[in-house]
Amino acid sequence: MTVEVGDAAPDFELKDQHGAPVRLSDFQGKKTVVLVFYPLAFSGVCTGELCAIRDELPTLGGDDVQVLAISVDSMFSHRAWAEQENYEFPLLSDFWPHGAVAKSYGIFDEERGVATRGTYIIDKTGVVRWKVENAIPDARDLDEYRKALADIS
Repeated sequence: MTVEVGDAAPDFELKDQHGAPVRLSDFQGKKTVVLVFYPLAFSGVCTGELCAIRDELPTLGGDDVQVLAISVDSMFSHRAWAEQENYEFPLLSDFWPHGAVAKSYGIFDEERGVATRGTYIIDKTGVVRWKVENAIPDARDLDEYRKALADIS
């Protein structure tokens, strides 16, 4: 089942690159969440997208917005990648059960064993207000995020 705009965002708890648990519902009432699924750490398109988010984070809503990035990579891969690229937002491991969170959002590619490029903007009440899904090789446009966040505010 695919999560659509207007749906309650499926809650989850995953470990970040430091092993700390991060629960989506912990942000309810506090921050708008930009939930970014990506196929694999260290790959070219994923690195480009997350570096763009890192560099543009202040223009994506500042302290009122929390970016959460999710892939099936292990916490250890995420830590190495975050240190290499200076990512300060959480990189969450959907490693085990393999791709369970991506499956709950309807964007897990069973054949490849990874999430496709899905982004969900979730408001402070936990409702999906905007989404975009791209094929694995196709990068997303940050200007779309900016516009969607401005429309929500």
